[in-house]
Amino acid sequence: MKLVIAIVQDKDSNRLSNALVREGFRATKLASTGGFLRAGNTTFIIGIEDERVHEVLNVIRSNCKVRDQLVSPVSPMGSTTDSYIPFPVEVQVGGAAVFVIPVERFEHF
Repeated sequence: MKLVIAIVQDKDSNRLSNALVREGFRATKLASTGGFLRAGNTTFIIGIEDERVHEVLNVIRSNCKVRDQLVSPVSPMGSTTDSYIPFPVEVQVGGAAVFVIPVERFEHF
């Protein structure tokens, strides 16, 4: 048994949630916030049998896309402004950060 933790951008959240249900995977959704852009994310927690991990990873991969986005950097608070860039920069956002963790024991009551 494995625990799959997938952190996805909010824009991909509904599409991924619908795809997981359609494919028969059960998941818990948690609202989360990214540290770099301070933007909304959704964290999916999925318990899955070892032999089905590749299936759930394929669903995540096909529903979470990387995209370019212009962001305005947050001004540094309490630090020097020598490296502060005051104009928007283009960064890649989206996709999914996925962790697959072995589960020693699972109980369902």
